[in-house]
Amino acid sequence: MKTIDWPDKRRTYFQVLAFALFVAALQYAFLPERSFGPPLVYSFFIASITWAVIDFGRDLLAGSDETGWPRGWRGIALVVGAIAVGYLLGSAIAGRLCSVFGWQAVDAGSREDLLRSSILITLLAGMAASYYFYSKGKSAYLERKMGEARRQADEARLRLLESQLEPHMLFNTLANLRALIATDPPRATAMLDRMIAYLRATLAASRATTHSLQAEFDRLHDYLELMAVRMGPRLRYSLELPPELAAQPLPALLLQPLVENAILHGLEPKVAGGSLHVVAHRNGALLTLVVSDTGMGYTPATPAGSGFGLAQVRERLLSTYGAQAALDLATPPGGGTIVTLSFPAA
Repeated sequence: MKTIDWPDKRRTYFQVLAFALFVAALQYAFLPERSFGPPLVYSFFIASITWAVIDFGRDLLAGSDETGWPRGWRGIALVVGAIAVGYLLGSAIAGRLCSVFGWQAVDAGSREDLLRSSILITLLAGMAASYYFYSKGKSAYLERKMGEARRQADEARLRLLESQLEPHMLFNTLANLRALIATDPPRATAMLDRMIAYLRATLAASRATTHSLQAEFDRLHDYLELMAVRMGPRLRYSLELPPELAAQPLPALLLQPLVENAILHGLEPKVAGGSLHVVAHRNGALLTLVVSDTGMGYTPATPAGSGFGLAQVRERLLSTYGAQAALDLATPPGGGTIVTLSFPAA
């Protein structure tokens, strides 16, 4: 026996009552000379009992995952049996109540005609309502499956993007290390030690598609320390993370490609180097992350948004937050680049 979902049963029952009211109103529209009371009472009790037999019967019988209804002949037998029980028991109860209120439920001169019409109305209404709820259950199942497929596709795409980002960063670091080995062996050794520490921390981290903002900033710190070995005093950086935002979740390695772009395309080509700042703050319901540098800025040779890192960040924001996220680039008057990310805070 399945667990009973009482809120869902209440919603379904209210829909059944609305359907019963419609059937009673339809009967009254064709026979306005009769009182509205009897068809309303009959429709209410027949529909209520039919609903109870079907809905609670589905909980007792093994149902299909697609619809929640019993498979094969059991489902048909449940609907037919429920309509029969609903008509007989509901008519008996409604007849007693009509006699209590003094309503003439059935005209003696047309008893047989009314009996046939009431049976036909009950059968048609019961089948129509059953088909409606059957289709509704199947549609809900298909929507759930589509949602699961979308979530799995998004998760697979995010994992693919992360698998692309980590080698991208690693290859750039190895290229820097190769250049230092020939020109400055002590700094190359220090850089290698930093890289080993960074890779150890990265491999020890969870492979989940999201992590906390604190974890993101910790990885940025490791990476910037690694770059500081290569650039020396030409690189100055700061990371500003308010304590109240440390636990905010975000896609893993979201800021890494932005920081890497700022160094490789902005600060490193500049003879005097420059500074890089990463700031997190909350703006209402949005979490805002800003990566700014005083480097070369974008030029016609490096158009805004064309780099590997920016393309990946845009894709990950779209996959995770959809239209609620935004990525903006700006070049301040003094030079450099400002990249601003905004997306819903947890």
